Amino acid sequence: MKTVLLIAFMLCNLQGIKAQNTKKMETNQQDKISIENALENYYFRGIYEGDINLLKQVFKEGILVVGDIKGQPYSKTLKQYLDGVKNRQSPKDSGKPFETGIISIKIVNSIAVAEVKVKMYEFNYFDLLSFHRIDGKWLIVNKMLTDVTP
Repeated sequence: MKTVLLIAFMLCNLQGIKAQNTKKMETNQQDKISIENALENYYFRGIYEGDINLLKQVFKEGILVVGDIKGQPYSKTLKQYLDGVKNRQSPKDSGKPFETGIISIKIVNSIAVAEVKVKMYEFNYFDLLSFHRIDGKWLIVNKMLTDVTP
């Protein structure tokens, strides 16, 4: 009798563990979809069209954009970065090739890191974008970039 009760108890606990893992996976999948949407609809599209209003919707105010381009250090405030996007010819208007892609997204609770690529003009950017879920919305809180050889 004790063995039957022990087995029943263990089976109930295993089912509970499975339900918890499933719920966590669903939440991560929903978060991943939200970050993918933010990247596709605001980040990539904003860069392509030169639309700083789209970019402002995905960046948290006051962040820094840092890294290197062609081996030279690069550091800008968000305002400086957006001014640069606003005052350059957009890839859309240039008619030149523009390629983007999401390499990976890693999510832990309310933070995430996305590795993305942006190929435009003579640049082949590799970006590391740190996200934070603030008031239910995934926002970029840090952008690091480098220009890599294709």
